[in-house]
Amino acid sequence: MKVLNLSIALSLLCSSLLFSDEELDSYISQNKKEQFIYDYEKNEAESSKLRDSWIAPLNLNYTHSKSDPYGEQQTSESASIKMDQPIFQSGGIYYGIKFAEASRIYSDYSIDVAKRKLVKDAVSLLMQIKQIDLKVSKQKLQIENSEINLAQKKEDYLNGQLDSGFLDSAIIDRNILIQALYDLETNKERLISKFNAISDMNYKNAFVPNLNILTQEQFLKHNIVLGMSESEIVKNRYAKDVTVAQYLPKVNITAGYNWDKSDSIYQFGSAKEKDYYNFGFKVNLPLDINTFRDIESSKIDYLKSQLLVEDKMRELKAIFEQVMQNIENFERKKQLSVENMELYEKLLSDTKELYQAGYKTQYDVELLQNSVAIQKSDVKIYELDKQLELLTLYEMYKND
Repeated sequence: MKVLNLSIALSLLCSSLLFSDEELDSYISQNKKEQFIYDYEKNEAESSKLRDSWIAPLNLNYTHSKSDPYGEQQTSESASIKMDQPIFQSGGIYYGIKFAEASRIYSDYSIDVAKRKLVKDAVSLLMQIKQIDLKVSKQKLQIENSEINLAQKKEDYLNGQLDSGFLDSAIIDRNILIQALYDLETNKERLISKFNAISDMNYKNAFVPNLNILTQEQFLKHNIVLGMSESEIVKNRYAKDVTVAQYLPKVNITAGYNWDKSDSIYQFGSAKEKDYYNFGFKVNLPLDINTFRDIESSKIDYLKSQLLVEDKMRELKAIFEQVMQNIENFERKKQLSVENMELYEKLLSDTKELYQAGYKTQYDVELLQNSVAIQKSDVKIYELDKQLELLTLYEMYKND
């Protein structure tokens, strides 16, 4: 990739503003923002549930029954509290907690990516609407020029200085430009509809952000897509450790309290009500034919996620370089329009003097005035093209 020359880079940096995440988030609707808040809250709840999943529940039981097996009604009641709590899982408890935290971070990144994608869509649509406004203005100027050209051709034709074929061609050129204007207006309505679907802003009053050029170091250091891939490595590493621990010795504490009451006349012994407790521990070592396969599978996921980060890094660098190249190309087009504008301005100044002297017509002056305005529109259009390219980077960039 060719590096942006110093003058272009300085020009872009001086004319740009680095927007915070909060300011960019303001471009999506309140409803959408609240949905993302719920996504983060649910992720937090799921993570907490997974983190504490090693804590066994207390099982509370109560039974009340009546029967008359010998023609006389009997009542019995029983209640119990039982616990079967793991206290040692060969590291499984520790790795389970770490896996829950790593899963939360990974899921938060996933939500960040989805949210930033929506923000990027909203800002992109707004920029495209503003750009179409410029293109519509430019198109109207081109139509004015085509009408001036048509008027000149008509005069020449009526004066016998021009064949009718040239007049027909001028009419066709004007009609093509008018049809293109209708297409632009239709496309603008489509963009407005899409923008209104994801943003509460009025596109007419919405401020178009002016995004700053990022260095490759900034882009990669604060990249949420890369961050998500790196967090997946951590998640898969702890998932591997949890899998290994599942096939290692486990120790549980068991405890219980039981109570029984019965009014049966056929009950042996004198006690109608009794209670008792039990306490102990148990050791478990699973022997599963798929142990090594399961461990190997989780290990492969971990190793693969490391390779995926390397691939993602390469992909992001390629995206950055392509964006920078595209921006440089748009800057060249912009500079060309600036040069054309200066040329037309000089011609316009000379033509006005010739018009005052009677050597040029009003048509000639109006044509050049419109040409100057068209080049000014092109400069603004190319500037928005550069901003749209930067959005590709900002979709994945997040300030800390």
